[in-house]
Amino acid sequence: MDSEKTDNNIKENILGTEQIGRLLVKFAVPGIVSMVVNALYNIIDQIFIGQGVGYLGNGATTIVFPMTAFAMAFSLLFGDGAAALYSLKLGENKRDEAAKSSLAGILGFATGGLVIAICYLLFFPALCRIFGATDAILPYAIDYGVIITCGLPFFAICTGGSSLIRADGNPRYNMIGLFAGTVINLVCDPLFIFVFHWGVKGAAFATILGQFVNALLNIYYFSHKMSNVELTFPLLKKSFPYIPKVARLGVSSFITQMSMVVAIAIRNNVLRQYGMQSKYGPDIPITALGITMKVFAIIISIVIGLSAGAQPIFGYNYGSGRYGRVKGCFKLVAILCTIVCFIAFLLAQFVPMAIISIFGSESELYNEFAVKCMRIFLMLIPTAGVQIMSGIFFQSLGYPVQSSVLSLSKQILFQVPATIIIPMFMGLEGCLWAGPVSDLLSIVLTVILLLAYWKRIFTKK
Repeated sequence: MDSEKTDNNIKENILGTEQIGRLLVKFAVPGIVSMVVNALYNIIDQIFIGQGVGYLGNGATTIVFPMTAFAMAFSLLFGDGAAALYSLKLGENKRDEAAKSSLAGILGFATGGLVIAICYLLFFPALCRIFGATDAILPYAIDYGVIITCGLPFFAICTGGSSLIRADGNPRYNMIGLFAGTVINLVCDPLFIFVFHWGVKGAAFATILGQFVNALLNIYYFSHKMSNVELTFPLLKKSFPYIPKVARLGVSSFITQMSMVVAIAIRNNVLRQYGMQSKYGPDIPITALGITMKVFAIIISIVIGLSAGAQPIFGYNYGSGRYGRVKGCFKLVAILCTIVCFIAFLLAQFVPMAIISIFGSESELYNEFAVKCMRIFLMLIPTAGVQIMSGIFFQSLGYPVQSSVLSLSKQILFQVPATIIIPMFMGLEGCLWAGPVSDLLSIVLTVILLLAYWKRIFTKK
């Protein structure tokens, strides 16, 4: 016990006294790596499919992606919730309850992945239509998506398990699992597509093979390498009452992920509707905006990794009354996030074709819309960094309502209405302008909340 207290005090002293920049490097780099590797899982398929199959194959991944995101929402509901409850119970020195909490989470996301996979397989073509599949894209979406669906139980163990492994204090092991899955996907994609000529099916097989290996590594960790508790079968039977507690703590992650699913579904259907009335047709807009969003996801993963790395710095220094350090950390993270997003803005505005060509180049018409899509949709991306990190900032200081409002504002409060309303006046191009409009409204709301609560936050006794 004395050694544990000493270790905790050392950690507290570091959080309260170490230079903010050094702390960010220590806490943010593992998170950034994990988030970027996760984002690459989706992008690797699109790169090789674009080169080996064509833009219709990439359109298929855009249709299937929200279904994967829906499964991820349930995985995070139980994975993030279990991680939070696990950490809480360890802090209270209730290791038995911590073990039951983690088993409840594992049971929740593993069962959820299996149930969702079965439901998808029963209604897959209809689901593709709901998420915007056109007649041309539908066959590719079915070929790709059915295989991806079969791997959803592994995907759930990868996603939900990552949260628990990090909570157990082993982010390095989690990164090893993610890297292993990504490398397998990277190696097998060109082999299955260009050598075996399996097309989109090959990309799907490569993906689930990587997820299978990652899932096996996570399962091995739970059964042999947990640092703070031992997970046993008798405890599994006693973990069922903890499932609602786990779900309550993970509902914020679930809502955030589900907002993206809703936004993508509406956006794909609007693109299909207005694309049919344009010279581009429905397939090119769906594919091009899907690629833009995947590129955007890499930038956002860096921003979230930076912000999540700052979370313990915010929380500890705020709790100990070191408000100057909290403000200094906020300013530094805001600057870094803005720089990352501004670099993305420069790339999107000045060399969009260099990015687009990585995913394949079909025709002049496709290239024309893809360039327009990247330039317009990402026009105000420099504002996204502060907007996202401010939500995590509020969450860190114990302001969950403000955090939830900011988390949902861009996708649900602003982007969905903008995606529906603006095309009524501007046609297909209006779908693209929904991006900067929602960015503008989101940053205005962020600034309003920061101004309204900044003084109140730092005068709290």
